[in-house]
Amino acid sequence: MTQKYDKEFKLHAVELALESDRPASEVARDLGISPKSLYGWIAKYREDPDHPFVGSGHLRPDAQAQRDLERENRRLREENEILKKAVRIFTHDRK
Repeated sequence: MTQKYDKEFKLHAVELALESDRPASEVARDLGISPKSLYGWIAKYREDPDHPFVGSGHLRPDAQAQRDLERENRRLREENEILKKAVRIFTHDRK
């Protein structure tokens, strides 16, 4: 079973690894985690230091905004199709 670590623990581990004079593998051993996990967390932190570990179904703010826009676009397209059908029905009844 894989161990789950919270965001605060990951941030603490990354800070220790980046600010320490010791190798990251040694920091990982001291914390009781695998070096592979720590190196992965460091990579995620370097990709986006402001939002490094979103996880658990959450998205980074830019990804969430993109998802919201796509959802709104889909809803508006559906509404547009409904209105088109309504116009066809009402204009067909007048003939």
